[in-house]
Amino acid sequence: MKPVVRYVLIAAAALLATTAGLLVAERGQTELVGDGAQAQDKAAATQQLLALTLSDVLAVKQSLSQWQGKILVVNFWATWCAPCREEMPAFSRLQQKFADKGVQFVGIAFDNADKVRQFSLETPVSYPLLIGATDLLPITAGLGNLAGGLPFTVLIDRNGNLLETRLGIWKESTFEAILMELTR
Repeated sequence: MKPVVRYVLIAAAALLATTAGLLVAERGQTELVGDGAQAQDKAAATQQLLALTLSDVLAVKQSLSQWQGKILVVNFWATWCAPCREEMPAFSRLQQKFADKGVQFVGIAFDNADKVRQFSLETPVSYPLLIGATDLLPITAGLGNLAGGLPFTVLIDRNGNLLETRLGIWKESTFEAILMELTR
């Protein structure tokens, strides 16, 4: 694919994700995983997510499977997404608070590696930031993010089961209560 076409596709995906993210940022959409065919599709998408190996901000390959056995919070975000940047300090505090209870946050950025690296220098977070690409959009759609919006967060239990998804910002107190319940 020619670089110009690739950048146009990335820009279009970014515009769509930003628009959807802004629409749900204030009210958010939380979905508990249900039964039936939809749950099976989400289970398959969860396994695809857990099988991913992505580069971090230092270009070191990181496999999501390394956090198997932990409660995993995967947050899809981008440096150009204001609601994403807004919730990251809360996620960083929650990572620090629950790390010793087997909780691991991971940020997957739909963004340029240089921009993510620069962001991480300016706004340090206490969890790994990995670099994704638009080819991950089908996985997020399979997890329930049909709008392709950001931020989009998934909560996975210690056995690799999808517990909950949210399109939009998590309120820190709400998410903290969920993590407290899961780590009791």
